[in-house]
Amino acid sequence: MSLEDTRREYKYDSLTKESLKNCPIDQFSCWMENALSSDLPDPTAMSLATINTNGRPWQRTVLLKQFDKKGFVFYTNFESRKALEIKNNPNVSLLFPWFNLDRQVIIGGRVEKISETESLSYFKKRPRASQLAAWSSIQSSKLISREALEKEFFRVEKKYAEVDVPFPEFWGGYRVVPVEIEFWQGGKYRLHDRFQYILDNQEWTIFRLSP
Repeated sequence: MSLEDTRREYKYDSLTKESLKNCPIDQFSCWMENALSSDLPDPTAMSLATINTNGRPWQRTVLLKQFDKKGFVFYTNFESRKALEIKNNPNVSLLFPWFNLDRQVIIGGRVEKISETESLSYFKKRPRASQLAAWSSIQSSKLISREALEKEFFRVEKKYAEVDVPFPEFWGGYRVVPVEIEFWQGGKYRLHDRFQYILDNQEWTIFRLSP
């Protein structure tokens, strides 16, 4: 079968303006609950798109760790490619690809760092191996080999064998503060339901978009 012949029909559900919550965070919460209760793998995984100094976008997958009316939180190394590009241009996009539910959520907004206190609180909840990994990897830097990475991990593991893993100052959380959120529901005949929330003067306005 050729790529041109690869397709399927979307039959999971439909979406109407009347069924939507007035606040997109409330609507997202409903859809996230659906994703968490389904057999969907990695429901908190989201693609994060940033822009470099030459205007070229780049995407990678990160995990959503918290959300509320203030925004959507993820954690990373502050020296990583994503962090450096965010420092240069805080405008980013998030995408939740819930294909098994025939749904997508796209979020556009600006990034801000969360407090060190919040980051520390989350770091203490991470598995010990994840804490050690944060110290072992100079994220996004060129690496000689897999063996070199594992050697550094075991060195760090031995160093902190008898104590709690300290909180790294180069690691922490970012919050994406949304200004635009789109909910996409796959529909029959490719007539998908798309609704866009736009923030204007602290109020959300809802628009239906053509598929």
